Amino acid sequence: MSEPVKVHSAVKVHSVVTGPADGPVVVLSGSLGSDHRMWDAQVKPLADRGFRVIRYDTRGHGASPVPPGPYTLEDLGGDLLALLDEHGVERAHVVGLSLGGMTGMWLGVNAPDRIESLVLCCTSAKLGPPSMWADRAKTVRENGTAAVADAGVSRWVTAGYVAAYPERAEYLREMIANIPAEGYAASCQAIERMDLVAGLPEIAARTLVIAGAEDPATPVDHAEVIAGGIPDARLAVVENAAHLGSFEQPERFTALILEHLEMAR
Repeated sequence: MSEPVKVHSAVKVHSVVTGPADGPVVVLSGSLGSDHRMWDAQVKPLADRGFRVIRYDTRGHGASPVPPGPYTLEDLGGDLLALLDEHGVERAHVVGLSLGGMTGMWLGVNAPDRIESLVLCCTSAKLGPPSMWADRAKTVRENGTAAVADAGVSRWVTAGYVAAYPERAEYLREMIANIPAEGYAASCQAIERMDLVAGLPEIAARTLVIAGAEDPATPVDHAEVIAGGIPDARLAVVENAAHLGSFEQPERFTALILEHLEMAR
């Protein structure tokens, strides 16, 4: 049995709950620079299938508190555990994208009794070089998140999507630009120091790994490392998807997530 996780500094994050009160719980955990709205396309299909969907803003993001950094994955995982406690949830399916997926992997290692299953989207178990994250944190602290918003959108969705849906791309740009600078920078520091690779074989939860074929931030080979490290994990690669694949290819991502959740029910 794993040792109980000691949470010393959890913050009460902002959350939105949709779906039947007695349904199996799915927690949607988002990307660096996003808020809970990045999952809008997934909510109704999940709720319509009987799941109780809890979306939340990561600490330092959206309407959640912004404690001073740096943050660690233990901090972010502790916040999610506190969120489960707040909503009276013993075990949940956790669907995480990018930073949310890193948080999900941390929980899979450190709080396995709370995880029903995992879906790890467009994420990485080790995402270097550390200097890149330190530099980005410095840029944001000095110039605000607007300074990295255009670059963020170019990683989140493909150029073809931006051309076809300029108003949606602007929506994403504004989402990033509205994230508090300290929250974004402190979260960069969590990624800077992250190395989950050695712990992957300890994850016992039924796991689906989804990669975007055109993801420049966490390319497919990062997903292959995760799927190869977690026992019996499945890997799916979605074409015409960059880093925010759940937003760019919502129907395909939602179908994969639903299939996995139904198998794990």
